[in-house]
Parts: sequence; structure tokens; C-alpha cells
Amino acid sequence: MTSGKGGTETSGSGDIVRTMELLWDTGRRPSRGPKPALTLDRIVEAAVRVADSDGLDAVSMRRIATELGTGAMSLYRYVPGKGELLDLMLDRVQRPSENPADLGDGGWRSALEAMGRATLALYRRHPWLLQVNQSRPILGPSALDGMEKILSRIKPMGLSDAELVSAVIMIDGYVVGAARTQLYQREAERRTGLTDTEFWQAQTPMLEKIMQSGRFPLLASLDEDAWGPAFDHFEFGLQRILDGLEVFVDERAAKAAGERAAGSRTATE
Repeated sequence: MTSGKGGTETSGSGDIVRTMELLWDTGRRPSRGPKPALTLDRIVEAAVRVADSDGLDAVSMRRIATELGTGAMSLYRYVPGKGELLDLMLDRVQRPSENPADLGDGGWRSALEAMGRATLALYRRHPWLLQVNQSRPILGPSALDGMEKILSRIKPMGLSDAELVSAVIMIDGYVVGAARTQLYQREAERRTGLTDTEFWQAQTPMLEKIMQSGRFPLLASLDEDAWGPAFDHFEFGLQRILDGLEVFVDERAAKAAGERAAGSRTATE
């Protein structure tokens, strides 16, 4: 992890082959000396705790060693460096739940809806994930288990394989944007010392005069609650995406039914 404070890390920036070995538990293990007190799991868990509490920039081999009460060099017997450690952290926090109910109790829409909410909750628990460029993820057990789980639930959509994958990417992309907005709001409050309410109250006197000027008649006509926190923008957007997918799925099903009917008529002629 080489970025400066507040920068973006990149998944897959370490030794990809070695990372895959570690993720899938097929690599070499420390073999010399007495039975080690450390384990790879303990190292990764400590790194996640540091990132959760102090941010991704605080994660270093020295800091993790301090958390575990050992020397930094001992960590290198388990993981080559910080690039590989980041990919192990990503896999750890994204482990899918074993509870089938976590993807809803209905059809494909329920599953995607539950996935969207669960992903938002994941980013809230681990906001440092938003600092990681995961456009080229290392496919460990968690990534593949999660994809297998959601695809098995949305397969009845009747879409092509590429379209099914795209539906998952669509929801994930929407959630990332919403999570980043929420994170920025919390960060702004922390840095300025102003709550969201205090921030907007400071602008209110001037904005009221501007609205009375007649320059912005449509904005001035909006209900007072239009900008209020009571409206769930995340849920509204998620449902509209799912509405659009439902229309597409219904159209695809109708087209397939029509083709089957045409084929049956041709066969009987």
C-alpha cells in the first residue's frame, strides 16, 4: 500500500500468484524453527482492525506487528508485503453470510435488494474499502463464494450469463456511489466540527432571501421536506433500478414465450 494519506490503493498490486496461494491455502507455510505463535489469520484480522479504527493509511507491517506483539520481520514469513496483505484483507471482510435468508426470501429481485443493503452495510463497517480500487480484484474464496451465491439466486431472471453478471455489477456500482456520499458526509462533519443540520442552518438566512427574489421559482416552490433527511434516497434509487430490471426481465420472458409459440406452430404445420 503505497498511496499517501487519503489516497487510493489498488487490489492486485502485490505478487498475484503468491496472493492466490495464500487465499486458497495452497502455498508454502513457515517450516523452520518451533511452532509459530502467529498465524496468517491473526495477521489479517489485526490489519482489518487497524484499518477499521484508524483508516487504511495506518496499516503497515510495523503497525500490525505492534498490534500482535511481535517483530515486523516475523510477519514476512507469512505474507510477502503490504500489497498481498491488502488482498487478504479484502477477501476477509467480504466473506458472504452462510444464512440463506440474508439474500431475501423471495425471487431474484429480493436477492438483489438484499445484496444492495448488505453491501452498503459492509462499506459502513469498513469505510476504508472505498479507498481501494477493485477494478481488477484478486478472486479468492470470498469473492467466488459471494458471486456463486448471488448468481444462483438470480439465475431465474432468464438473462444471458453476461447480463446476469452485469445486473450484479449495476447494483454494486450504485451502492458504492451511495456509500461514498455517506462517508464524505461523515468525514465533512468530523473535519469541520459542524453537524449536517448546523451546516445547512448556517446557510438558511441567505438562502431564504435568495428564494424570495424570484430568481429560482421552481426551487422556491419545493416542499420544505424535499431536502430533508427523512427521505431515504438510497432505498428510492435501489428500488428504481430494480423496477427497470423487472421491466427488462418481463420483456425478455415475453419474447422467449413468443419465440416458443412460433416454433410450436411451425412444428405442427
